[in-house]
Amino acid sequence: MKRFAVPAMAIAALLFAAAADASEWPHERPVRIFAENQVRNWVGEPAVVEAVRLQNEVSIKLTKADIDALDRQWRAEREQSDRPLIDDVLSRPLSAFLAGLQDDSDGIVTEIFVMDNRGLNVGQSQVTSDLWQGDEAKWQETYLVGPDAMLIGGIEYDESTRKWQSQLSLPIVDPVDGSVIGAITVGIDLAAMERITGCPITDPDC
Repeated sequence: MKRFAVPAMAIAALLFAAAADASEWPHERPVRIFAENQVRNWVGEPAVVEAVRLQNEVSIKLTKADIDALDRQWRAEREQSDRPLIDDVLSRPLSAFLAGLQDDSDGIVTEIFVMDNRGLNVGQSQVTSDLWQGDEAKWQETYLVGPDAMLIGGIEYDESTRKWQSQLSLPIVDPVDGSVIGAITVGIDLAAMERITGCPITDPDC
């Protein structure tokens, strides 16, 4: 399965150049450039598109009650040793592909998860707090907005990764007809970004 390696020097060059523009919140422009140069390539990979297409055929038939039950099961399994639903998602080829992208990111990426047409996770590199994202901005402001949407979150402490990060979310577009079929969220480790750029994200003049 093909992976997009993200060489450390290439990331450093992109993020260092981006840090000089303080027209947005200090962390936003480097994240935006990372999205355009890396993540948009990832969402076009056949491994991503095909996995979303297949799950959409199943998820579109689920009722809201079905989705709520799956989400409750996921949350409960996070506290248990027996976790068939979580293990099923983590064992999927898409999850392995996403984990490979994270491993190749030189510490910039803390997590990656892909969502379907109902906001349910299709694959993920790490165990997320919940399975259903359909009530959150990461899905609503990408999947529901259109193919050119992009959402860059604020600076938050993420309980799943135990890191200060910003979440980047993009729609996943079917290359055949240009329709939005899902969404992706990528956690960006802001401490790693500072390490690579040498520029504190809290310093708008850096």
